[in-house]
Amino acid sequence: MNRNDANFTVRKAARILNVDPSTISRAIRVGRLRTVQRNGRPVIPASEVVRLLGEPADNGAAQDGGRQ
Repeated sequence: MNRNDANFTVRKAARILNVDPSTISRAIRVGRLRTVQRNGRPVIPASEVVRLLGEPADNGAAQDGGRQ
């Protein structure tokens, strides 16, 4: 593996993104987060983590600021 091919475990990606590991697992399961196989285990490419870091946080609020 090349040094530029950085990959993260679910736990490490969760730590970087400041979310629970179950959130990462769910994103993988629904196809929102791509994984690759390394040594028979799914890992998250660094490019996927960078992509998510660049997206605005989805806090569940409506577009109008959550007002009804």
